[in-house]
Amino acid sequence: MPSSSGKKAFALRLDPAVHAAVERLAAAELRSANAQIEILLREALAKRGQDVPMAKPAKRGRPPKNRKE
Repeated sequence: MPSSSGKKAFALRLDPAVHAAVERLAAAELRSANAQIEILLREALAKRGQDVPMAKPAKRGRPPKNRKE
């Protein structure tokens, strides 16, 4: 079931050495390990001819106040 952010969550088992390498790369690029894995997957898919469009980013900030004047 997709979360409120519209992303699908699932368990991923990784070799500890692979996870450590992803964490090092993510830290070097100022990303979370999760974001780094998504980027690596997108790059691998694009290399194989499967371009996946980026989802629209979530709206940030407070919604505008509805003033009745």
